[in-house]
Amino acid sequence: MDKVMRMSSEKGVVIFTKSSCCLSYAVQVLFQDLGVNPKIHEIDKDSECREIEKALMRLGCSKPVPAVFIGGKLVGSTNEVMSMHLSSSLVPLVKPYLC
Repeated sequence: MDKVMRMSSEKGVVIFTKSSCCLSYAVQVLFQDLGVNPKIHEIDKDSECREIEKALMRLGCSKPVPAVFIGGKLVGSTNEVMSMHLSSSLVPLVKPYLC
């Protein structure tokens, strides 16, 4: 879990993904369209993939990817991020991290 917490604080917006996950890609594109350049961690390319997945689940992710952290805090996965975006609460949250 220490590795995940360290990785989630590397940048203002951090997304844990898998390279083959279409929902992860959709979340990445959303943030890029909002003008945010998130740090992407493709966990399937990490030798500790299983441990990272378990740590993300322990932190409260319903599914391990995509897992979005803003300001070092877990926001959630696709459903939470899209709900925030539709309710106009995502942009104010990422405003400090716009490119």
